[in-house]
Amino acid sequence: MSAHSLRTRSALAVAGVLLAGVPAAYTAVADGGRPSAAPAHGKPYVETRLFFGTARPDGGPAVTDRQFTAFVDREVTPDFPDGLTVQSGRGQWRDAHGTIEKERSYELILLYPETAAKASDRKIEEIRRAYEKAFAQESVGRVDERARVDF
Repeated sequence: MSAHSLRTRSALAVAGVLLAGVPAAYTAVADGGRPSAAPAHGKPYVETRLFFGTARPDGGPAVTDRQFTAFVDREVTPDFPDGLTVQSGRGQWRDAHGTIEKERSYELILLYPETAAKASDRKIEEIRRAYEKAFAQESVGRVDERARVDF
């Protein structure tokens, strides 16, 4: 056996030993190189994240914590009473004039059953429009992803 062949076999043996302790979800590869999913827990849900800026394009005062909390209480909680998460952050984006805006922001996370997706979509779009109107915002960012959720 050549030295090259011996090194290759040794490397493969070491890799096999190292991977033996790694959960299957991280070692199995499917769907074009993505790791395979772990066993499914929970029920099919949709996770929607909304990104709310606080700076006003007209130069007015930034949206305060109190104003944002009142907005969530008034516009979000009635349609999503089962729960939500709000996180504070800092963000940036390019506005309609091409200027990079940096501002304090909020991320609102909603989880709802896939069976409620159509009705929830309408409610979420109403929330986005209400915030844009109430606080003179150009837009509210939205990200939707499928999730499996268990409470």
